[in-house]
Amino acid sequence: MAGPTGRGNSLGAALGDLLRSQVTPRHRLSSYTAKHWHAQLSQLTSTHRGQQALADAGLHVTTKTLINWLSDTEYNIRRGYRDLIHTAYENTAIVPAEPIPDHIKQGQYEISGIVKTGDDERERGNRRAAPLRIDGSRGHWDEIEELWLAGRLTDDAFEDHFIDDVIVQDIGEGTDGWEFPGTSYSVEVR
Repeated sequence: MAGPTGRGNSLGAALGDLLRSQVTPRHRLSSYTAKHWHAQLSQLTSTHRGQQALADAGLHVTTKTLINWLSDTEYNIRRGYRDLIHTAYENTAIVPAEPIPDHIKQGQYEISGIVKTGDDERERGNRRAAPLRIDGSRGHWDEIEELWLAGRLTDDAFEDHFIDDVIVQDIGEGTDGWEFPGTSYSVEVR
């Protein structure tokens, strides 16, 4: 039975596609586009989550002060308060990434596409050659997960870390390192 599969024009893109099919990446909510402090405060005070974000950011003012601020878009508030409102707004606008699940970190990977190590370059995962099989449980996923949670796991970074921290940990350096110079990859995890 086939497991979750990712596809892409590079190994990193296929890995990213696979991961995004399993967990939600860090992202910004599309409804949070306000630039002015007043619009941000109005949006934050309209939800419990926003009110909690204001409290968590350290904005502690009386209800009367808050009403005064909300009733006048030209109200002049101190820069420190504007900064707290902006911080709360950004904290509410960003949805954190879900952690990488164990079935991804512990899975058995089958990589199809052009694989090169030293002088040996061939297409894997076709009738002539089995896919490259990697045991993800032997890998070191800490840096990959750190980049993922921070929203900075690019396809290139994912590929580099997957080679160094997962492939090499499982089957070694290869003849002269591992390269994936193709333009079409499929990664299945079982």
